[in-house]
Amino acid sequence: MTAARFFMVMFFLVATPFYINAAAAEEPDIRGEYITVPPFKFIFDGQQVEVMEFFSFYCGHCYQFEKSIAVIKGNFPKKIKWRYMPVYWGKGSSKPGEAYMIAEEMGKGEQMKKALFEAAFLEKRDIGDLTVLESLGDRLGLGFDFSRKLRGGEKAREANALLIMLETYKIEETPSIIIAGNIKVTPHMTNDSMELFRENIITIIKSILNR
Repeated sequence: MTAARFFMVMFFLVATPFYINAAAAEEPDIRGEYITVPPFKFIFDGQQVEVMEFFSFYCGHCYQFEKSIAVIKGNFPKKIKWRYMPVYWGKGSSKPGEAYMIAEEMGKGEQMKKALFEAAFLEKRDIGDLTVLESLGDRLGLGFDFSRKLRGGEKAREANALLIMLETYKIEETPSIIIAGNIKVTPHMTNDSMELFRENIITIIKSILNR
């Protein structure tokens, strides 16, 4: 591992208290289709399950899965901490993910996420284009500060750290879900059906909460 990559991993771990502060628990007998990812440990505080969604704004399945997230959360009111991890593949750009992270800090994360997906899949716009992203920011009332942070690359480091996490968790498709620290769930496990993917996630979370 190069010094730069080591720094990025360390930055992500320091910036993510979940990995270093939560107490690890013995992994229970969990129902559903999944694999566990070493060296990460099963982590559950007995109160709330943390879910990380690795997704891409360029990904059609991620766009389809969006409406399932509210259904999953609705099955477990206040029992899920859902974290969005925007990544990209190949010739995609980190800028949509950076735009989302900046908007989230400004209190408009959900609105920006919806705007980005709609721009990509309904409006057929190039969401890697800074002028397109700035127009979405203007639409949400984020103004000059949003543009300044986006063009200045304020979230570039976090975006690169997420790519390292993608590799560390051996994630090869989006959306991919990491539940309770080390339980990996992918659409491939349920024949790429977004409905079965959703139900599989619900089954796994229910098993953890009811153990």
